[in-house]
Amino acid sequence: MAKIRNTDSGKKSSSTGRRQVPRREHAAVGNVDRDPVKLLEINSAGRIERLVPLRYGRMIESPFAFYRGSAIIQAHDLAGTPNSGVIIQICGDCHLANFGGFATPERALLLDLNDFDETSPGPWEWDLKRLAASFVVAARHLQHKRGVGEELVRRVVSSYQTRMANYAETSILDIWYDRITFDRLLEELTLPEARKRVQRGMERAASRTGEALLPKLSDRVGGRWLIRDAPPAIFHPGGKNTLISAEDDWTRRSKTRHGVDKAFNEYLSTLAADRRQLLSNFTAQDTAFKVVGVGSVGSRCLIHLMVDRHDKPLFLQIKEATQSVVARYFKSPPIEHEGQRVVEGQRLMQAASDLFLGWTKGPLGRHFYMRQLRDMKLSPQIELMDAPVLGEFAAVCGWVLARAHAKASGRAREINEYIGRGEQMADAMVKYSEAYADQVERDYEVFVAACRSGRLEARTDTDMAADFRV
Repeated sequence: MAKIRNTDSGKKSSSTGRRQVPRREHAAVGNVDRDPVKLLEINSAGRIERLVPLRYGRMIESPFAFYRGSAIIQAHDLAGTPNSGVIIQICGDCHLANFGGFATPERALLLDLNDFDETSPGPWEWDLKRLAASFVVAARHLQHKRGVGEELVRRVVSSYQTRMANYAETSILDIWYDRITFDRLLEELTLPEARKRVQRGMERAASRTGEALLPKLSDRVGGRWLIRDAPPAIFHPGGKNTLISAEDDWTRRSKTRHGVDKAFNEYLSTLAADRRQLLSNFTAQDTAFKVVGVGSVGSRCLIHLMVDRHDKPLFLQIKEATQSVVARYFKSPPIEHEGQRVVEGQRLMQAASDLFLGWTKGPLGRHFYMRQLRDMKLSPQIELMDAPVLGEFAAVCGWVLARAHAKASGRAREINEYIGRGEQMADAMVKYSEAYADQVERDYEVFVAACRSGRLEARTDTDMAADFRV
């Protein structure tokens, strides 16, 4: 394990910080003398055993998929690098696929960070490095010509730098009011193709609701709605299609109603009174396990279906929260509840958070957080983006990250002073991102070899689904 590094909370001046850690030092890739497979095994410990091969099966698709699922490796490596000394709430898994659209409670469409499983106090530049490197890894994956990766990194850093300079001169209240809406994006984007994609996204979001999801995921049986098994992605923990072994403690406790009710009531206590009142108008129908994402595969994640008196649905997602990979390698205050850590970090960093975002403990003491499933959520379709559109997206991501950091920390001025106005930080980020993308490719080859040798087992969704076909 890498040695934990920390500094004070950043009270020293940014000019002093730059003298102690010059911006050029951010080109260092960190502590890469390690076994990436061992780190993945550490990160997979405690997950549903039969789903871990699916996690690896999704990661083996490409170096970019591997990068998405291996936040622990980069956190380990970054712990071996100098840091700016400005410690704030960070996302912790700030790759480009974790930026997306969603609706506010007022139904306005925003673009923002949308995954906070790894959020924790840390150096602000860790987020910027993970984001910048993700664009280089993605550019290579998409087979863009040489030089595109560097241009994307410069777009990210330049946008972050410019926006942070603006936030440094903005009152903290106005920063908290600031929202990057899709309508605002249409005004900011310069490429017609990028604006078309935003417009199509707005149209697509309108159909991504619980009501549209209900017939796709469930059936009406005997006067109630039951979620349809579709293993390995969706199954009932105690049902015939379960991927949870008989030895797992969940299986032994799956029929304990009292524990489930207690967990839901604890979740309700973390919501504002008006949210609790709103949820009282819904009746529970069914709960099932739902596999999500890449890095989260194997962690305990469920969907809970409720309907109101008009039979209109509400899907809640219940997602396990474990120790942040950032906290594993960067010393921070002790955490009493990992679900609360995720929720409070999300509320700090997002411009607006889900109406039903809260946390609870499961019947066996595991930590969870809860939110709506899918509600008008959009993910970037990077495979369909050419280099110019990807460049526009890079600039938008830099803007989103600057707003999130400025809002969460109230320290835009310190970050802005550290970055400065020149190209020094961008130059360092280009060197870091290119070198770290090389490292990701080397780690990916080690990972693939481990899967081929049998050290790790990797299975695709298709392969696992075939196990359940008659």
